[in-house]
Amino acid sequence: MAASRPTVPRTSPGSDPPADERDESVIGARRRQWEAETVGPALAKTPERRDRFTTLGGIPVDRLYTPHSPRSSVEEIGYPGEYPFTRGVHPTMYRGRTWSMRMFSGFGTPEDTNRRFHYLLQHGESGLSIAFDDPTLYGIDADDPEALGEVGKCGVNVSSLDDMQRLLRGIPLADVTTSMTINGPANIVWGMYLLTAEAGGAPAERLGGTTQNDILKEYIAQKEFLYPPRPALRLVIDTIEYATKHLPRWNPVSISGYHIREAGSTAAQELAFTLADGLAYVQESIARGLDVDDFAPRLSFFFNSHNDFFEEIAKFRAARRVWARAMRDRFGAKNERSWWMRFHTQTAGCSCTAQQPELNIVRTAVQAMAGVLGGTQSLHTNSYDEALQLPSEDAVRIALRTQQIIAHETGVAAAVDPFGGSYYLEWLTDQLEDETERYFDRIDALGGVVPAIERGFFQREIQEASFRYQRSVESGDQKIVGVNAYTVDTPIRVPRLKITEEARRQQSRRLRSLRARRDAGRHAAALEHLERVAATESENTMPAVLDALRARATLGEIVHAFQSVYGSYRERSMY
Repeated sequence: MAASRPTVPRTSPGSDPPADERDESVIGARRRQWEAETVGPALAKTPERRDRFTTLGGIPVDRLYTPHSPRSSVEEIGYPGEYPFTRGVHPTMYRGRTWSMRMFSGFGTPEDTNRRFHYLLQHGESGLSIAFDDPTLYGIDADDPEALGEVGKCGVNVSSLDDMQRLLRGIPLADVTTSMTINGPANIVWGMYLLTAEAGGAPAERLGGTTQNDILKEYIAQKEFLYPPRPALRLVIDTIEYATKHLPRWNPVSISGYHIREAGSTAAQELAFTLADGLAYVQESIARGLDVDDFAPRLSFFFNSHNDFFEEIAKFRAARRVWARAMRDRFGAKNERSWWMRFHTQTAGCSCTAQQPELNIVRTAVQAMAGVLGGTQSLHTNSYDEALQLPSEDAVRIALRTQQIIAHETGVAAAVDPFGGSYYLEWLTDQLEDETERYFDRIDALGGVVPAIERGFFQREIQEASFRYQRSVESGDQKIVGVNAYTVDTPIRVPRLKITEEARRQQSRRLRSLRARRDAGRHAAALEHLERVAATESENTMPAVLDALRARATLGEIVHAFQSVYGSYRERSMY
């Protein structure tokens, strides 16, 4: 007969632990006994590896975490759906419905990507996520000489309102939410989307989706900026104001840490810099005259999920807690939804390797699992061939199926915040929160986010973190399977997806046709009006952008109109 298990005193949720668990002297003595009697002999027989035991972000990790380890109180951890939302913004999380499975897609002409959208919707995707090519991201028309060799190569090309209408043909915009990863010219591309929906009979109040529109992180990390920081920030506030008044279901900004992490930051830097950007948008919107509870519920976030499983989960949990506290205590938000941090997650593109690319399926699965266990609201999983090319249809299908397996086969969606209460996870959540607050102090000392950008603070911090990581890879301290460990010398066999120059030729022909048939007088008047509005202190530019698009002004022409008022921007060199 098996020995009976010892009886463990039961406590109700939120109540104090048993007395022996509260007694630090008892816990400390038991820990010392374990180290002397159990760990000591084990180490004498088999020493620990000589690795440095840290998180990927460099936080030292102890051998064991116990009730004696410093960690948040029950009140700070809280309950799902309650302040400070450490454990999730919804009380039942995925027991109600699973996260949105939103695959980032775009290549070639608008028609090419439109076919991919329909393919993904047929295979179970629950929302669109549009990837634009470099000319579009930089506000350059497809027939501009600077666009040569780039049209449709890393995303879909959209140079005009007509292109947006081709891209979204047959998509029920009132029923499908859409995310658009666009920043410098986000106000223009968003205007194209709104007019396309209007032409299709979808009312503005029913449109749901997100424009990334996070210009501050462009100066910090991705570098796809078009104007100096201060007028660029003004255009973002214009979109927040316009969405607040006219589009109650649209998220006008997705405050993005993803590209900060892809540039080489640590998890703590991604968290701190992203939240600092978000707080800057809130402060500027309030300065515009908006009530915080009118716009804050529509702000969303976008994070990277990297390889360090527990650090990523802790990062997401800390993010919710820091944001909730700042919105309630710093900005006086009264609406609980203003305290919510809702976020999209994408697995780490920078972790994908060209060597043994099939291993990226495993990396993506682990990273996606961390995003889900961290409480994400939507998720993109990278395709295994992305280090080599734009994803093929088979690779995209595997990436989507990875999410579906997590949702329906693993059981992780059954419990809310299933790792909550873990001694290690709660300690690590606190560590990331503390690092975030220290960065806030440093940014405030520089005068805020924009002055810190202008002085190169964020850029230097990321460069130094990236250098430390690369040095650890080259020394072998940080092992990358297939790259500096467990390598094989075999050819890479991946079905190739090639985008030819035909996309540029076709888009250029369309632009010539557009310019020939539009009303030249109406077009010129609309751009002149846009320049006059842009030159004002705070008149909202969105109505003038929409009028220019109705007059068939192209993306590049509208960008040039803004640049004639604001100028362009060259950042300081960092050494």
